[in-house]
Amino acid sequence: MADTAQPPTTSDPRARRPLRAEVVDVTQLTPHMVRLTFGGDDLASFAISGAYTDHYVKLQLPPPGASYDGAADYDEVRERLPREQWPRTRTYTVRAWDAERAQLTIDFVHHGDEGVAGPWVARARPGDVLQLRAGAGGAYAPSPDADWHLLVGDSSVIPAISATLERIPAGVPVHVLLEVDDASEEQPLASPGDLHVTWLHGNQRRGDGHEPLADAVAALAFPAGTLHAFVHGEAAAVRALRRHLLVDRGVPRDALLISGYWKRTRTEEGWREDRAEWNRLVEADLA
Repeated sequence: MADTAQPPTTSDPRARRPLRAEVVDVTQLTPHMVRLTFGGDDLASFAISGAYTDHYVKLQLPPPGASYDGAADYDEVRERLPREQWPRTRTYTVRAWDAERAQLTIDFVHHGDEGVAGPWVARARPGDVLQLRAGAGGAYAPSPDADWHLLVGDSSVIPAISATLERIPAGVPVHVLLEVDDASEEQPLASPGDLHVTWLHGNQRRGDGHEPLADAVAALAFPAGTLHAFVHGEAAAVRALRRHLLVDRGVPRDALLISGYWKRTRTEEGWREDRAEWNRLVEADLA
């Protein structure tokens, strides 16, 4: 996704530093999804356009075993410590932004002690601090002119889809297909639109190379009229979906925002390195 929303420009060097965000509330939504609400004085200068429903932020977190915490001076950390101990950047969707209270809500998926963000989130308590960039990016909002909407993804996409559902016009059909680990990871979803939700469970994968989300979308009877679609998730699943929607269904490219923004077995840094070549292969597959 392109980082289309930028923080305000300023000559004040303090405004260019990451913002410190303090945890003010922790809610366990499902066994593997935690909602953190952040506040603090720094968030008074947080910038969000409100134009999109997939707004995302760049969080900066100490790596596992770091000798400092999220309240540290990161410029000093980079001067003092080797690169492998510098903060790591992770991208997360904004679930909600309360401008009046200057509070930011982010829903995190975590699976045990692996990775950078997951372990930090699992231990997070009110008063803990992390740092983030001053602005939020984004690229999608549901078209008010579409006859119906298709929203597809895995558990990491639930926050963006939940925010999108709030903006679907009343009575407009919206089909949501989501793959989660199992039934315990399902969440209540609501929309002013005519909502149809299909949950798929990753623990029922067949192991034969088929992607459950692609199979489910292929089996869906598309309503009549103009479609606007938002499809995000793991790269292999999204590759199969991209081909089905563009080639088999003939969905126009400008009616589809689709992104494989994470990949199994790769960190966010590794996927950034691989992504250009992966996208080239995906486009060749569509030719």
